[in-house]
Amino acid sequence: MITRRFSCEAPHCRRRIFAERFGATLPVRARRTARLEYIVHHLGLALGGRPAASFAKRLMLPVSNDTLLRVVRRRTCPPTEPLIVAGIDDWAFRRNHRYGTIVCDLERRRIVALLPDRETATVRAWLSAHPEIRVVSRDRGGAYGEAAANALPDALQVADRWHLMENSSAAFLGAVRRSMRVIRTAIGATTINPELLTCAEKLQYEGYLRRQEINAAIMTLVRDRVPLKEIARRTGNSRNLVRQVSRGQSTDIFRIRQSTLEVHLPFLDAQWTAGCRNGAELWRRLQGQGFQGSLRVVSERRTRRQRAEKATDQQLQKIPSARTIARLMTTARDHLSKADTVTIAAIEARVPTLVDARALIERFQAMVRQKIVAELEPWIATAGASLIASFASGIIKDKAAVCAAITEPWSNGQTEGQITKLKLVKRQMYGRAKLDLLQARLIGAA
Repeated sequence: MITRRFSCEAPHCRRRIFAERFGATLPVRARRTARLEYIVHHLGLALGGRPAASFAKRLMLPVSNDTLLRVVRRRTCPPTEPLIVAGIDDWAFRRNHRYGTIVCDLERRRIVALLPDRETATVRAWLSAHPEIRVVSRDRGGAYGEAAANALPDALQVADRWHLMENSSAAFLGAVRRSMRVIRTAIGATTINPELLTCAEKLQYEGYLRRQEINAAIMTLVRDRVPLKEIARRTGNSRNLVRQVSRGQSTDIFRIRQSTLEVHLPFLDAQWTAGCRNGAELWRRLQGQGFQGSLRVVSERRTRRQRAEKATDQQLQKIPSARTIARLMTTARDHLSKADTVTIAAIEARVPTLVDARALIERFQAMVRQKIVAELEPWIATAGASLIASFASGIIKDKAAVCAAITEPWSNGQTEGQITKLKLVKRQMYGRAKLDLLQARLIGAA
């Protein structure tokens, strides 16, 4: 590049020689042209510090990693467009330890700001500084709803539809867990005879009995109107466990372990009926049928079968877990095996309240998918007297946001996608980036 030099003829001027300026192409005292600065900036946005420096060296543009990060920070331009529709959610600096808040512009599909925590006061202060916001899309947690209500009382709050569907499924799973004792009776599992248990199952059964004693002691104190905090202190259990037991949410049942022999039981029963009672021989024959388990598994099954034949009519039958029952009850019958169909039919015949809860959950999810807000009021009235009454009460508390989720096109799915992008950038920097650099890379890349 060729430049002209000029000299000053004023006698008292301290600067005798002047160089020609190049305007935006080469700023004053710059070491890189504007075009090279642009390339350095985008290398820093895409790769961060050391990876970008290594790649720049291969491009014959030697620049240090510190310079790359300085350029990214210096050239950060916060969004200037008015923010009308905002999506808010939390993200983890370190899971279960420290969280931040992400704010997205749902209209322009870009990140607007990163906040250092997810405290109500922090979010409220940021929202108060942006009174132009008209719609706030959030999850169903109370902190963001409270912050938006205090900072922007006229803004429309929209609950996230995915969380509504997930919360409804969790409510049905909770109803199944609270009904497990009735389900056990419906399936036909009778009184447990410890003599029929294997050694490992006896240890599990002893733990189950200890938990039952703890639950009984907690419920006795609850009936005596002892505060939950005092119950936790007396029993030595956590307040969360005491709260769950007092609300009827900790309903343990004893289940024997699931076995790899399940698919081979018809063949095993046929061999037993034919007179083969030796555990090693049964194991060798099962191996010919493709069984990959150990001899111990077959020996335990043989021991239990032998004991059961010598015992009374008390039988220890398998019962699926609550999560498995919830999955089977919400799966189309055409996709179930014959054994699962028989099990679910027995549950539906003996536990009609659980069938009603399933129907209510299906009605709610269909309402959200088909955007039929008129059915919400009658659904709440019906669900209030069912096994999912707690879920219905939560819908009542957040009714305005739930109605907006059904009718409005906005939801927090896009915000979740931006969080995935944020995690990629954070892990690319080995989790060591400060909040300002993380925000600079995300906003600059948008």
